[in-house]
Amino acid sequence: MPIDRVQALKALLEQDPNNSFVRYGLAQAYASNGQFAEAVAAYRDLIAANPDYVAAYYHGGQALERLGQPDEARAVYEQGIEACIRTGDNHTRSEIQAALDIL
Repeated sequence: MPIDRVQALKALLEQDPNNSFVRYGLAQAYASNGQFAEAVAAYRDLIAANPDYVAAYYHGGQALERLGQPDEARAVYEQGIEACIRTGDNHTRSEIQAALDIL
């Protein structure tokens, strides 16, 4: 019997609520399932817990775009660029900038 990935990640998060990698995995699992509203909520939780987890801004913006919320996506991308500057992550900054340019 296969294990539901979302449920498994939620269980891990209950054991270690400060684990940013598990939070990110949960958000990604929601997005993979097409549950974009849940994904956005999980990315926002991750950003609140760890504002320097720059990948959450890119993927959170992508999920917002999938929900048809370009203005909110733009705001998340702009916050992500600030986080990338803060952390010195030029690679993710260029990816977020590309997403903003397309938006």
